[in-house]
Amino acid sequence: MILGSSFATENNPLAINTGFKFAESAAKVTRFYPNPATTVINFEFDKTVDKSYTLLICNFLGKRMTETRITESKITVSLDDQYFRGLYIYQLRDQSNRIVESGRFQVVK
Repeated sequence: MILGSSFATENNPLAINTGFKFAESAAKVTRFYPNPATTVINFEFDKTVDKSYTLLICNFLGKRMTETRITESKITVSLDDQYFRGLYIYQLRDQSNRIVESGRFQVVK
């Protein structure tokens, strides 16, 4: 049974998970919306997510688009001119840079 998949290249070591939850407990990203997104996307986090966590957003080719430290239980990411129509991957990483959770969202412009 395949639960998900990830890939990395020599030039881009970013692992991209396509559906498997890494967290042992409940989801850390409790909600992200709207999906599909046009100008902004909001992420809401479980109360156990502290300031040592980082949210990383990459395009589907692995290019880092946004990386931000989690400072509140909800953050809004502006989808500027660098975000084109397509699929994007988010990764929630802990202080050791391990992927705690990942998922994907779509941008439509």
